[in-house]
Amino acid sequence: MPTAFDFDATTIDGQPLQLQDLKGKTLLVVNTASACGFTPQFAGLQDLHQRYGDKGLVVIGFPCNQFGGQDAGSDGEIANFCQKNFGVSFQMMSKVEVNGAGAHPLFQWLTKAAPGILGTESVKWNFTKFLIGPDGQPRKRYAPTDSPASLAADIEAALAQP
Repeated sequence: MPTAFDFDATTIDGQPLQLQDLKGKTLLVVNTASACGFTPQFAGLQDLHQRYGDKGLVVIGFPCNQFGGQDAGSDGEIANFCQKNFGVSFQMMSKVEVNGAGAHPLFQWLTKAAPGILGTESVKWNFTKFLIGPDGQPRKRYAPTDSPASLAADIEAALAQP
Protein backbone atom coordinates (compact mmCIF):
# COMPACT_ATOMS: atom_id res chain seq x y z
CA MET A 1 0.00 0.00 0.00
CA PRO A 2 1.56 3.33 -1.03
CA THR A 3 2.22 6.12 1.44
CA ALA A 4 3.00 9.81 1.07
CA PHE A 5 6.62 8.90 1.71
CA ASP A 6 6.78 7.08 -1.65
CA PHE A 7 6.69 10.37 -3.57
CA ASP A 8 9.26 12.95 -4.58
CA ALA A 9 8.82 16.63 -5.38
CA THR A 10 10.86 19.69 -6.24
CA THR A 11 11.29 22.57 -3.81
CA ILE A 12 10.48 26.11 -4.88
CA ASP A 13 14.22 26.74 -5.28
CA GLY A 14 14.61 23.76 -7.62
CA GLN A 15 16.01 21.17 -5.20
CA PRO A 16 14.72 17.60 -5.07
CA LEU A 17 12.79 16.57 -1.96
CA GLN A 18 12.28 12.90 -1.27
CA LEU A 19 9.30 12.63 1.03
CA GLN A 20 10.79 9.43 2.43
CA ASP A 21 13.20 11.75 4.26
CA LEU A 22 10.15 12.92 6.25
CA LYS A 23 9.11 9.42 7.33
CA GLY A 24 7.67 9.48 10.84
CA LYS A 25 6.64 13.14 10.57
CA THR A 26 3.08 14.44 10.31
CA LEU A 27 2.56 16.30 7.04
CA LEU A 28 0.11 19.03 6.12
CA VAL A 29 0.05 19.27 2.31
CA VAL A 30 -1.71 22.33 0.87
CA ASN A 31 -2.23 23.58 -2.67
CA THR A 32 -1.62 27.31 -2.43
CA ALA A 33 -2.11 30.45 -4.53
CA SER A 34 -0.79 33.98 -4.17
CA ALA A 35 -3.81 35.91 -5.50
CA CYS A 36 -6.77 34.07 -3.97
CA GLY A 37 -9.33 35.11 -1.40
CA PHE A 38 -7.84 32.39 0.82
CA THR A 39 -4.25 33.66 0.40
CA PRO A 40 -4.26 35.12 3.96
CA GLN A 41 -4.25 31.47 5.12
CA PHE A 42 -0.49 31.57 4.53
CA ALA A 43 -0.27 33.35 7.90
CA GLY A 44 -2.24 30.58 9.60
CA LEU A 45 -0.13 27.89 7.95
CA GLN A 46 2.99 29.70 9.14
CA ASP A 47 1.52 29.76 12.67
CA LEU A 48 0.98 25.98 12.53
CA HIS A 49 4.54 25.52 11.29
CA GLN A 50 5.92 27.58 14.17
CA ARG A 51 3.64 26.01 16.78
CA TYR A 52 4.08 22.35 15.84
CA GLY A 53 7.20 22.17 13.67
CA ASP A 54 9.48 21.16 16.53
CA LYS A 55 6.90 18.52 17.53
CA GLY A 56 7.01 16.80 14.14
CA LEU A 57 4.66 18.71 11.82
CA VAL A 58 5.92 19.54 8.34
CA VAL A 59 3.78 22.03 6.40
CA ILE A 60 4.30 21.73 2.65
CA GLY A 61 2.82 24.28 0.25
CA PHE A 62 2.39 23.42 -3.42
CA PRO A 63 1.61 26.52 -5.52
CA CYS A 64 -0.95 25.83 -8.22
CA ASN A 65 -2.28 28.02 -11.04
CA GLN A 66 -5.21 25.79 -12.04
CA PHE A 67 -7.91 27.76 -10.23
CA GLY A 68 -8.66 31.12 -11.79
CA GLY A 69 -5.02 31.71 -12.75
CA GLN A 70 -4.36 32.85 -9.19
CA ASP A 71 -0.69 31.87 -9.03
CA ALA A 72 0.68 32.92 -12.41
CA GLY A 73 4.13 33.99 -11.17
CA SER A 74 7.40 32.11 -11.41
CA ASP A 75 8.61 29.99 -8.51
CA GLY A 76 10.96 32.82 -7.52
CA GLU A 77 8.16 35.39 -7.57
CA ILE A 78 5.92 33.11 -5.52
CA ALA A 79 8.68 32.47 -2.96
CA ASN A 80 9.35 36.21 -2.61
CA PHE A 81 5.64 36.99 -2.25
CA CYS A 82 5.11 34.35 0.45
CA GLN A 83 8.16 35.39 2.46
CA LYS A 84 7.62 39.15 2.12
CA ASN A 85 3.88 39.18 2.83
CA PHE A 86 3.46 36.30 5.26
CA GLY A 87 6.94 35.45 6.57
CA VAL A 88 6.59 31.94 5.18
CA SER A 89 9.43 29.71 6.35
CA PHE A 90 7.66 26.37 5.91
CA GLN A 91 8.53 24.20 2.92
CA MET A 92 7.24 25.61 -0.36
CA MET A 93 7.47 23.51 -3.49
CA SER A 94 7.72 24.24 -7.17
CA LYS A 95 4.41 25.05 -8.85
CA VAL A 96 2.38 21.96 -9.77
CA GLU A 97 -0.96 20.91 -11.18
CA VAL A 98 -3.25 19.15 -8.71
CA ASN A 99 -5.95 17.94 -11.13
CA GLY A 100 -6.02 16.27 -14.53
CA ALA A 101 -3.54 14.23 -16.49
CA GLY A 102 -0.68 16.57 -15.55
CA ALA A 103 -1.37 16.44 -11.81
CA HIS A 104 1.63 15.83 -9.59
CA PRO A 105 1.71 12.13 -8.58
CA LEU A 106 1.36 13.03 -4.89
CA PHE A 107 -1.93 14.80 -5.61
CA GLN A 108 -3.10 12.00 -7.90
CA TRP A 109 -2.63 9.65 -4.93
CA LEU A 110 -3.98 12.02 -2.26
CA THR A 111 -7.21 12.80 -4.08
CA LYS A 112 -7.97 9.08 -4.42
CA ALA A 113 -6.82 8.15 -0.89
CA ALA A 114 -8.68 11.07 0.75
CA PRO A 115 -11.67 11.97 -1.44
CA GLY A 116 -13.64 15.12 -0.85
CA ILE A 117 -17.30 15.65 -0.13
CA LEU A 118 -19.56 13.11 -1.83
CA GLY A 119 -16.49 11.12 -2.84
CA THR A 120 -15.13 13.66 -5.31
CA GLU A 121 -11.52 12.98 -6.13
CA SER A 122 -10.54 16.29 -7.69
CA VAL A 123 -9.27 19.27 -5.77
CA LYS A 124 -11.99 21.91 -6.01
CA TRP A 125 -10.03 25.09 -5.18
CA ASN A 126 -6.89 26.64 -3.73
CA PHE A 127 -5.98 25.89 -0.11
CA THR A 128 -7.40 22.38 0.00
CA LYS A 129 -5.46 20.72 2.81
CA PHE A 130 -4.46 17.10 3.45
CA LEU A 131 -3.28 15.93 6.88
CA ILE A 132 -1.00 12.91 6.64
CA GLY A 133 -0.08 10.89 9.70
CA PRO A 134 3.41 9.70 10.66
CA ASP A 135 2.59 6.40 8.94
CA GLY A 136 2.29 8.26 5.61
CA GLN A 137 -1.46 7.68 5.31
CA PRO A 138 -3.94 10.53 4.83
CA ARG A 139 -5.85 11.29 8.03
CA LYS A 140 -8.21 13.94 6.75
CA ARG A 141 -8.92 16.28 3.86
CA TYR A 142 -10.00 19.86 4.58
CA ALA A 143 -11.87 22.34 2.42
CA PRO A 144 -10.38 25.69 1.42
CA THR A 145 -12.80 27.34 3.85
CA ASP A 146 -11.33 25.41 6.81
CA SER A 147 -8.92 27.79 8.51
CA PRO A 148 -5.49 26.47 9.43
CA ALA A 149 -6.24 27.17 13.12
CA SER A 150 -9.27 24.85 12.95
CA LEU A 151 -6.93 21.93 12.18
CA ALA A 152 -5.05 22.18 15.50
CA ALA A 153 -6.87 19.37 17.34
CA ASP A 154 -6.47 16.97 14.40
CA ILE A 155 -2.78 17.89 14.08
CA GLU A 156 -2.22 17.29 17.79
CA ALA A 157 -3.93 13.89 17.53
CA ALA A 158 -1.76 12.93 14.55
CA LEU A 159 1.40 14.08 16.32
CA ALA A 160 0.48 11.89 19.30
CA GLN A 161 0.44 8.75 17.14
CA PRO A 162 3.55 6.57 17.14
